[in-house]
Amino acid sequence: MLQKIRQFLAEVALEGKRIHWPNRRDLVDSTLVVIFFIVLLAIVIMFCDEVIRRFLAIVLG
Repeated sequence: MLQKIRQFLAEVALEGKRIHWPNRRDLVDSTLVVIFFIVLLAIVIMFCDEVIRRFLAIVLG
């Protein structure tokens, strides 16, 4: 049992060395893309909300 745990931890360490971590520039670029799409999605949702609100105001009077 202890041998399996050691083997597992050794494999985890080996996989950890294979990870390609992004450099600072890639990280900043990715973050800006995510922020842009969050803002864009918020604007789309606000627009849809306003359309639904006005439609319901007309229907419900």
